Amino acid sequence: MTTADLPTVEAAPTLDAEELRAWLRLAHAKGLRPLALRALLGAFGGPLEVLSESFASLAETADARAAEAVLAPPQDIEGVPFDDYIEAVLAWAAEPGNRVLTLADTAYPQALLTMPDPPPLLYAKGQLDLLQTRAVAIVGSRHATPQGLEDARRFARALSDAGLAVVSGLALGIDASAHRGALEGGTGTVSVIGTGADLVYPAAHHTLAHEIAREGAILSEWPLGTPARSANFPQRNRLIAGMSSGVLIVEAAMRSGSLITARLANEMGRDVFALPGSIHAALSQGCHRLIKEGAKLVETPEEILEEFGFPPVSAGAAAAKRTKARPVSASWASARLADGAISGDAARVLGALGHAPATLEILAMRTDLDGAALQGALLQLELSGRVAALAGGRYTAVERS
Repeated sequence: MTTADLPTVEAAPTLDAEELRAWLRLAHAKGLRPLALRALLGAFGGPLEVLSESFASLAETADARAAEAVLAPPQDIEGVPFDDYIEAVLAWAAEPGNRVLTLADTAYPQALLTMPDPPPLLYAKGQLDLLQTRAVAIVGSRHATPQGLEDARRFARALSDAGLAVVSGLALGIDASAHRGALEGGTGTVSVIGTGADLVYPAAHHTLAHEIAREGAILSEWPLGTPARSANFPQRNRLIAGMSSGVLIVEAAMRSGSLITARLANEMGRDVFALPGSIHAALSQGCHRLIKEGAKLVETPEEILEEFGFPPVSAGAAAAKRTKARPVSASWASARLADGAISGDAARVLGALGHAPATLEILAMRTDLDGAALQGALLQLELSGRVAALAGGRYTAVERS
């Protein structure tokens, strides 16, 4: 599944072909470490200047290994001849909303520059201003429980309403729920992916990727065409941590990639938060371990906002901010309301369902409807095929093609 048809909203300047060629050559030079590349760029001013230096000058500034890497002929990238890959990147970057960001680009995420070895080159798609917005990462299990999905969505929406971007990795489970909650809020979300920016993984998130490309941002350090590889995802987690002021873990087993993200965040001096759970639940064990190791136990979004000095946002202010941010909402739930006429109560319930299953108690709290009105609205939505009842007294919205 590709992102070639993802909607975009803004055009962005592209690098000159020769400059792009120089950046790509250095970014993919085998054996050239990011720290050495930064040293060379700092000494000589830019990639074209670095490539014009002598072996002796390069070795004196970095070391002989770096000098050899810089002066070696360019290699194929993802199996594509170097010159052909340059043409492919230029074509991709010419599409509205697509941008190749380098360390010298003012649009490069400033948070990543605090890392010891930020990627020299990034592929970005969507609302690039979000890359400079203060952010919190929300990550967790791909096999999340309904409660975990609900918690991730609720925290993400509250943090987004307060002015924080929510960063996650577009994975199944907690990541997807966090992205959706943030899109429902007033600020938005950044998806850091482990494939090329022209691919969507998992394919089931093609619709979600569309929405993020329209209202949020997608970011990758991997070359175009890079497929999903297990070795790429710890590296992706490093960027998620680097993009964020703090990381919230919502449900994680003891052997979870989310714990890698938490460790990397801690090493970078970012805050680590964790939601507690039942001592009998396997997906709580990773969070409990983090708490034992010093992560901050949180039970409400307001605790994270307080940590970062953000005032709590009232329900009325949050709704006003969302309306101002998106005069015509493109969210999945809102778009569904236009499919056919339903009552006002039913519309409120459908909007409150979001993307995760919810119980009657949760829906009553979100909509302020009494029992009879809520049951009537749910019946109308079930009959119209918009909502399905699940086991355990839960309800879920049904996406319609």
